[in-house]
Amino acid sequence: MIWDWNVAKDVFPLIFQAMWLTLGLTLACYAVSLILGIGWILLRRIPWAWCRWAVTAVMEFIRSTPPLVQLYFLFYAWPLVPHVGVTLSPVAAAIIGLGVHYSTYTAEVYRSGIDAVDKGQWEAAVALNFSRVRTWTKIILPQAIPPIIPMLGNYLIIMFKEIPTTASIGVMGMMLTAKMYGAQHWVYLEPFTIVAFFFLVMSYPSSLLIQYLEKKMNRRLDKKEILRQQKQKGVIA
Repeated sequence: MIWDWNVAKDVFPLIFQAMWLTLGLTLACYAVSLILGIGWILLRRIPWAWCRWAVTAVMEFIRSTPPLVQLYFLFYAWPLVPHVGVTLSPVAAAIIGLGVHYSTYTAEVYRSGIDAVDKGQWEAAVALNFSRVRTWTKIILPQAIPPIIPMLGNYLIIMFKEIPTTASIGVMGMMLTAKMYGAQHWVYLEPFTIVAFFFLVMSYPSSLLIQYLEKKMNRRLDKKEILRQQKQKGVIA
């Protein structure tokens, strides 16, 4: 098989156009996962035990089921459920399916950040008679979110690479565009090589940015730890 530049020149604009849908879909799924992730973690910390167990069971079910199965369910099976009959477009099913699936992972990332907040912060909020909402928004989340930014960035790259699975329900992203072009012209080397090129071009700078943020955050955490130890030893006031 020989690389054909004429084929590459012909398919490149099609995949470039589909790239914007892939990119927009990634950002939409990511936004849904970040927002729902906060919802999951808040529900798991409400006082009623039965509710916490129910939320944990739902999260485990979603996380243990492959995202491709969830996409098939939303797009193909959900409209057939009696008395529901809700039909979703491929793009809507992709945003809901992948957004909800990855929200269970972002919730765990949030949990790790929240658990890292010193218990004294909670006690200080109670002593100051802060409401539960004010405690979360003014004290806990501002301290919990910065250290987990690199991990949340990694999930953006993972989700970007998961988007090709939406081709299975008809989303005309880069993967389905390349597949259809290949099937029509019986050429596959050029379309899928260009798809790989686009994924590399968009993923690699994001990886470098995340590595930079991770190093910067580690340096900041190291400085905070040094200051905390110095305060404990009475070196500084």
